[in-house]
Amino acid sequence: MTVHDLSGGADVLGRIGRIAQSALDQYDVSDRAEVQLLNVSENATYLVTDPDRDISTVLRVHRGDYHSPAAIESELAWLCALRDDTGIRTPQVIGSRSGSRVVQVATPDGDDSRNCVMFERLPGTEPSPDTLVEDFQALGDLTARMHQHTRQWTPPAAFTRFRWDYDAAFGAEARWGRWRDGHGMEPATVELLSRLGETLQRRLAAFGKGPERFGLIHADLRLANLLVQAGQPPAVIDFDDCGFGWYLYDLGSAVSFIEHDPKVPEMIDAWVRGYRGRQPLPDEDVDEIWTFVLYRRLLLVAWIGSHPAADVARELGAGYTAGTCELAEGYLSRFG
Repeated sequence: MTVHDLSGGADVLGRIGRIAQSALDQYDVSDRAEVQLLNVSENATYLVTDPDRDISTVLRVHRGDYHSPAAIESELAWLCALRDDTGIRTPQVIGSRSGSRVVQVATPDGDDSRNCVMFERLPGTEPSPDTLVEDFQALGDLTARMHQHTRQWTPPAAFTRFRWDYDAAFGAEARWGRWRDGHGMEPATVELLSRLGETLQRRLAAFGKGPERFGLIHADLRLANLLVQAGQPPAVIDFDDCGFGWYLYDLGSAVSFIEHDPKVPEMIDAWVRGYRGRQPLPDEDVDEIWTFVLYRRLLLVAWIGSHPAADVARELGAGYTAGTCELAEGYLSRFG
């Protein structure tokens, strides 16, 4: 099983922490600025506090062998274009003293180096479980605005991002590892999830990748990447997984880790209302929404298996696989 490199134990995170602290030398902060680990997911994210300047920012230290500097610059180009062209709240990118948006930093002893990006810390909080239906209608509207932008935007000539099609997710070079290496893989589980994977592949092939259905997407619009404030549309953070995929995958990712919640059907209906208030969404596309919910869910089974350092992966473990089987049975009874 391939385990992503920030999941290699305390020694890895110790090196990454030293890189994060060293990165501050390249930014306009005081000598008293410090970093504090916020979370480990695909990358390691740190809160930067500077008591001399009464500011806080967010520093992202990238995992190795995931994105090239050109791909990171492409992510930042779209994030900034969204804010400049549409007014959608995304974090400002804070350049280094040299003006670079992506800086490479090594540990003091030179045993590791990483790409780093600093962002402003946006105000707001993760959506509350008590207001998810209302928040999902606002998210549907916001997602439609993002999709409108990608259809009209001309990316820079050097723009490069990866894809989220079936081969990238579950093929020989599966981006987050093989779902078969997830937790709790009993023979009956493997058989059921294999049938799920085959059904997803067949239905996605029939759905197609026409420009009305497939384009540049955020690809990780889960609750942790949304910030809400009273009376304002959600702000969107963490574009690290943005790439080319099905537009409806953005809805599948929005219910990440809560797909079993009894409110999800109502949340999906609210999202569709919000989306359709901004942009057409054909009934035949709406009929396929649960394909993208299960597609994302199966991807997360693989992600949990290959990211043992992530808190959510440790918390969910084999229970998430068991819940995936329950959802798969319901999906296959309709579409299998």
